[in-house]
Amino acid sequence: MLVGFDIGGTKCAVCVGEEVNGVMRVAEKKVIPTDLSVGPYGMIDRMCALAEEMTDDLSVIGISCGGPLNSRTGVILSPPNLRGWDEVEIVKYLENKYHGKVALQNDANACALAEWKWGAGKGTENMVFLTFGTGMGAGIIANGQMLDGACGFGGEVGHLRLDDHGPVGFGKEGSFEGFCSGSGLAQIGRTLAMEQIQCGRPTAYCRSYDELPAVTAKSIAEAAYAGDETAIKAYRVCGTYLGKGLSLLVDILNPEVIVIGSVFARSEDLLRPTMEAEMKKECIPYSLEVCRVVPAALGESIGDLAALAVAAEATKH
Repeated sequence: MLVGFDIGGTKCAVCVGEEVNGVMRVAEKKVIPTDLSVGPYGMIDRMCALAEEMTDDLSVIGISCGGPLNSRTGVILSPPNLRGWDEVEIVKYLENKYHGKVALQNDANACALAEWKWGAGKGTENMVFLTFGTGMGAGIIANGQMLDGACGFGGEVGHLRLDDHGPVGFGKEGSFEGFCSGSGLAQIGRTLAMEQIQCGRPTAYCRSYDELPAVTAKSIAEAAYAGDETAIKAYRVCGTYLGKGLSLLVDILNPEVIVIGSVFARSEDLLRPTMEAEMKKECIPYSLEVCRVVPAALGESIGDLAALAVAAEATKH
């Protein structure tokens, strides 16, 4: 039996499952709100209590948590959504408590492991997973191994600068995350909407300056699917920069598949045309020929499976 701890800023989940014939079956899941007032070890103890209610076997625990963290040393450093979780030695704490195997990964890497083991990347040796959600996180599988780097910060592709100017993401103007994330798409949409308002031709998703703060990736998508040209243009811009970013990954990593979640999975048809055009222009042809770009396959279940994937990987070592 494997145990997974999924630690988030608003809630924490504990899952128990086992892998049967190459499929992870979640036996039970319990969720509790994250209470920052009890401190990190207080919350960890609460998760332990939930796990103990579900199983007597806590010999293998996988932990998925937002970064920054060091997966090598098993330390959660200081995630912005977990105030007070500074230098939390969670792996050491749980190893001492249960005397078993414990592994920690950031949430993007954990999701990458899940998609690689049981989702769209199953059967590959070289895969890139991109979250493409509120931000742009990534997890990289290279030659059958998680690529996490010297101190656990490998795969931070959202920090790559794709242009000198553009939307801000990862604290950097014109970054991959700035152009290709839910928040980045909203920034692109606001810029284009402002231009249209100035020209006296407001868009369906934003008819006045007062409405600019309310523009979201979702409202742009709804307008695009209703035929709004400015909304469609926002997705074309996003798709072009997605192609630029993916081209760098294809040329450097030579993956068999790039799996993309969230915004891409929901709006693939709006993003793919300009994405593919840019990749054909930029990629090494031989590398592009062997690489597929596909939406994530695990859908809403990926959160449950991510921490269990970290646990499953821990059994190999």
